[in-house]
Amino acid sequence: MSGEAGAETYEITEAGADGTPDERSGGPAGTPVVAELALKPALEAVLMVVDEPATEEHLARVLQRPRRAVALALRELSDDYTRQGRGFDLRLVAGGWRFYSRAAYADAVESFVLDGQQARLTQAALETLAVVAYRQPVSRSRVSAVRGVNCDGVMRTLLQRGLVEEAGTEPETGAILYRTTNYFLERMGLRGLDELPELAPFLPEADAVEGDSPEGIPSFDVDDSGDSQTDH
Repeated sequence: MSGEAGAETYEITEAGADGTPDERSGGPAGTPVVAELALKPALEAVLMVVDEPATEEHLARVLQRPRRAVALALRELSDDYTRQGRGFDLRLVAGGWRFYSRAAYADAVESFVLDGQQARLTQAALETLAVVAYRQPVSRSRVSAVRGVNCDGVMRTLLQRGLVEEAGTEPETGAILYRTTNYFLERMGLRGLDELPELAPFLPEADAVEGDSPEGIPSFDVDDSGDSQTDH
């Protein structure tokens, strides 16, 4: 499309098979166009600033490239970093791609981040999180029954940290159900719940240990440093 001198010129092209524009051009002379940037460096630049895993569809849209080309470039970058022994890794986690520190250098990262401070979940919180992960969606009373202690305070901590979330109510009792979040998958480095280690067979059946523990277990004001013992 042409116009008066100095007017901007745009060219619209057809979308690819997956709905992502194959290429775009235009803009004032000398202005860089996203579709004309080298794909791999552009992916690296974008992934350096994301605060959660970015999907291939999203990356393809913002970089104006076919999804297939983006998916291939991401996997090639990941392989390159591994082959070069870089201190970071590019991984597909929770449905999207993001940079992570390589596990071999976890001690160095922990030393820098913590710098003498403790920011880990307590044993009580980890145990509660494990029960939720393997039995979700699950109510607080069932989690308490499996662990044998009241978990109200620990559940509040996990909710505040974004590791678990509400997932409706239990039809029979109306109790609130809980499940893990995408943030949990991200922090654990998992693509999905199907990648959880096979630990479920070692956990007791909730019905077998729950007894007459109702959802209305007394709530105690406890923090995530410990639990309150449930009356038996």
